[in-house]
Amino acid sequence: MKHSRRLANSVVLVVLLLFASTQNAHAYVDPGTGSYIIQLIIAGLVGVAFAIRIYWGKIKALFSRPSGNGQETGDDNQ
Repeated sequence: MKHSRRLANSVVLVVLLLFASTQNAHAYVDPGTGSYIIQLIIAGLVGVAFAIRIYWGKIKALFSRPSGNGQETGDDNQ
């Protein structure tokens, strides 16, 4: 127990020293990388929208109350 605590304290100390000794990078994001990041964001949003569309019935059922009269409306039966 004592050894693992000492090890954890040593790891935290090393990480803090690494963050304290960083210097400025002086770098930039070129247009190709910027457009790639925008493509990733758009693809993620489209993926989330597609998943919501696929599972919309389950999401809707999760937040709606079940009808207590036992009669079906006929919307789901085709």
